[in-house]
Amino acid sequence: MVTKQLSGSAKDGADVTRADSLAREIFSDIANKWALLIIEAVGDDTLRFTELRNAVEGISHKMLTHNLRLLERNGLVERTAYPTVPPRVEYTLTESGRALRTTVASLCDWTHRYLGAIETARHRFDSA
Repeated sequence: MVTKQLSGSAKDGADVTRADSLAREIFSDIANKWALLIIEAVGDDTLRFTELRNAVEGISHKMLTHNLRLLERNGLVERTAYPTVPPRVEYTLTESGRALRTTVASLCDWTHRYLGAIETARHRFDSA
């Protein structure tokens, strides 16, 4: 994983419209379906890898590992490994991860609220 090198001020790094901004890189890391579903699945709990994989239907082992690493790298998920046999690893949301979960929950609420209207629009578009 490579972090973008920013030229200019910290304000430039927070500008998601700039191709070289750190904010855009972070946005890219967290604004994908798997990351959002992982954040929602962990919620207020502490989950082991297998529990998390079972909670996020359809995610592969590879995609779960990749997205957990991205979330951990960005400080949204905390990974705790215990020196046991077999290894035990648990994941929990950090403070910033819990704050992001509030936004994810709003997005889920929006989806439920407008699902019917979106479905109607899709049928109308597809039949045109």
